[in-house]
Amino acid sequence: MIKIINAKDFSYIHANEKSRYVSSVVREIIEDVKAGGDEAVIKYEKKFDGVELKSLEVSEAEKNEALKQTGEDFIKILERAAKNIHEFHSKQVRNGFSFSNNDGVILGQRIIPLEKVGLYVPGGTASYPSSVLMNAIPAKIAGCKEIFIATPPMIKPEIIAAAHVAGVTKIFKMGGAQAVAAFAYGTESVSKVDKITGPGNIFVAEAKRQVFGQVSIDMIAGPSEILIIADENNNPSFIAADILAQAEHDKLASAILITDSKNFAEKVAGEIEAQIEKLLRRDIARASIDTNGRIILVENLDDAVKISNEIAPEHLEICVENPFEWLTEGKIKNAGSVFLGKNSPEALGDYFAGPNHTLPTMGTARFSSPLSVDDFVKKSQYIFYTNDALKKVSDDIAKFAQSEGLTGHANSVLIRK
Repeated sequence: MIKIINAKDFSYIHANEKSRYVSSVVREIIEDVKAGGDEAVIKYEKKFDGVELKSLEVSEAEKNEALKQTGEDFIKILERAAKNIHEFHSKQVRNGFSFSNNDGVILGQRIIPLEKVGLYVPGGTASYPSSVLMNAIPAKIAGCKEIFIATPPMIKPEIIAAAHVAGVTKIFKMGGAQAVAAFAYGTESVSKVDKITGPGNIFVAEAKRQVFGQVSIDMIAGPSEILIIADENNNPSFIAADILAQAEHDKLASAILITDSKNFAEKVAGEIEAQIEKLLRRDIARASIDTNGRIILVENLDDAVKISNEIAPEHLEICVENPFEWLTEGKIKNAGSVFLGKNSPEALGDYFAGPNHTLPTMGTARFSSPLSVDDFVKKSQYIFYTNDALKKVSDDIAKFAQSEGLTGHANSVLIRK
């Protein structure tokens, strides 16, 4: 049963699955894929997923069959969700700039899309076509020429359908650390990419950590989190449902309610017990609730905000009468995605509303951001000076360089006077 505690008794440590064992295993897999290419990836797919593959890429025939199996109704749902995601992320597009002071100087910045990106889509205990849309659509808007997906080999048709809707270039039947390694270093059939994005299990997260520098990554994703701030003027069954929606993700998922009403807290706890038995993934939800679930009682909701900002949750629901005041007054500082009001459950953001669901976890919302179009571009700047413009500043530059003991730098400017 979920624990109800007072704020003074609460301490929070973000779940961290990293271990020396995982690090060592992942390092071995990466080195093996670097040396063995496709053959190594196929070997690990047989070892970890029990599937013997002849090739890694999903064929056109497999794609067509998956679209038939998915059915038109679900494809239309994917298309409606994709429209919302596209509309939101299109507003993130930024342009380069160029300016001149009319004295022989031109300065500027270019926005350049990444050429190739690899998107990891988890398999395992659930299927995530939503992750396909959330990763591929921003990459498409950014202008990436080639967008690849890696997902464990027993691919559900909905994943392939989502890739079709999002305009993915190729889909590869590979999961785990071996997929990350294939994207980072390339194999005979898998192109080396510029960036890897998307969530995964502990082995995927550790592999992304280890290949960073060889390629870029979006973030190191940890177990999923939700924090709900709610007063007593809420339906306890709604709040319980939102808590369980998060808990069913993963045994390590974290679901926390903060409220100023003990009576409301007890009603929510009761509702959780009533609803949990109806879930298909009740065992996962139960483990999450028993281990990481909490209801925290505070004196007032200002205290709730302080705790929330310390935790910096991946998802934050603010279930109060005037939720926008909490944003405009600057109360909420640290959260990946904020859900305002009593009719904006976190699942709305997971699938349909438009904002991205790939979010910072483990407190990293203190300094990082949701996945966006920015993740799929790079910036390059440029400088142009005429000879006269350079002469005007050459003495300043030379003295600056000499103060650092870099006489060669100074000479490269002075020689042009």
